[in-house]
Amino acid sequence: MKPTEINAVLAWEALDSRGRPTVACRVTLAGGATGRAVVPSGASTGTHEAHERRDGGSRHLGQGVRQAVAAVNGPLTDLVVGRDAADRRAIDAAMEALDGEPSLGRLGANAVLAVSLAVSLAGAQSSGVPLWQVLNEGEDPLIPLPMINILSGGAHAQGMLDIQDVLAVPLSATSFAQALEWVVRVRSATAELLGARGGSSALVADEGGLAGVLESNEAALELVTAGIQHAGFRPGEDVGLAVDIAANQIFTGRAYRLAREDAELSTDAWLSRLERWCGSYPIVSIEDVLGEDEWTAWRTATVSLGGERQLLGDDLFVTDVARLQRGVQEGVANAVLVKVNQAGTVSRAEDVVSAAKAAGYATVVSARSGDTEDDWLADLAVGWCAGQIKVGSTMRSERTSKWNRLLEIEGDPRLNSRYAGRGVLGSTIAR
Repeated sequence: MKPTEINAVLAWEALDSRGRPTVACRVTLAGGATGRAVVPSGASTGTHEAHERRDGGSRHLGQGVRQAVAAVNGPLTDLVVGRDAADRRAIDAAMEALDGEPSLGRLGANAVLAVSLAVSLAGAQSSGVPLWQVLNEGEDPLIPLPMINILSGGAHAQGMLDIQDVLAVPLSATSFAQALEWVVRVRSATAELLGARGGSSALVADEGGLAGVLESNEAALELVTAGIQHAGFRPGEDVGLAVDIAANQIFTGRAYRLAREDAELSTDAWLSRLERWCGSYPIVSIEDVLGEDEWTAWRTATVSLGGERQLLGDDLFVTDVARLQRGVQEGVANAVLVKVNQAGTVSRAEDVVSAAKAAGYATVVSARSGDTEDDWLADLAVGWCAGQIKVGSTMRSERTSKWNRLLEIEGDPRLNSRYAGRGVLGSTIAR
């Protein structure tokens, strides 16, 4: 038996950062190398993404994953034991074929992804190199530009705002370590301003961002912009804003409903409002501005909003090559959010990164609101040379584990690492 052959697989039910069950998996190779992964899960999810398998019933309020765990310990184990972990893409393809559904809904995308990640990690350990090095085919590590959560609403903060997140992008930082330090200062300054306005900085949303009741959605943009200034930075020069609208959460099928403001806007009126926000605040990236299937309106938005900033598709593309290719053909958006659990396997997500780069779209590797203490996401972003990463805020260990892994890679003097910096946004805007 080759040392890279899989000889054991074990899955169990674990907890994600919101205390909800998720699938954990350990793959052991004949030579003793192991890979362990705990699968993340989202709150704001697109209907077209790969399907998690949940148990239903009363246990864990229906969120249990014992059936998905059983799928790993049964048919998926039977499939992969004896295979070479170095052939990770072939293993992913075999698991997809065994499931038989594009959504991976029969066995469960959470089951398939747990094995896919654990196999990739075990193969890297067996090779004696980190995961990013397995993925990047000999290139020097590219440390991504971070967009970091400052203030949350939507599904991440019990609807305190209609929009989901306002994030800081450290534009002028010259290293990842400096970028992170700058945003820590911005978050602290924003918390101070929020407290002065009667809010509580003790309220922390799913991804570690501040959460507070504000008079309007625009007030959130104003607050974080003021926080950038209060921290001693120039808005739009040193630090810009990224905004995650998560429009699926406010789209009624006819209009965009802003409960916080008791307003319902047509698509044209909603886009006009977004244009005004982009003209008034230093927004360099804006995500999911419209519903996931509003392709015609997305084309309009790409012309009106995407010429001077990153227009990012999350629920729109759901880390799916076919949906991304449609977007490219129809001139929709100019960047794609990459979430491995939307895709269901590492290979599928990797293919989306490759297709996006070939089309000139920017790529942003992203965590989920229900994430885990694993740090492999940082290695994926570096190994794929994605250029950008979106993890959450600067607190909560499931967030800092990724930031700390990037600090480790950047800080290793043996590596000729490069920091992506704001240039990845400039290349997107120049498309």
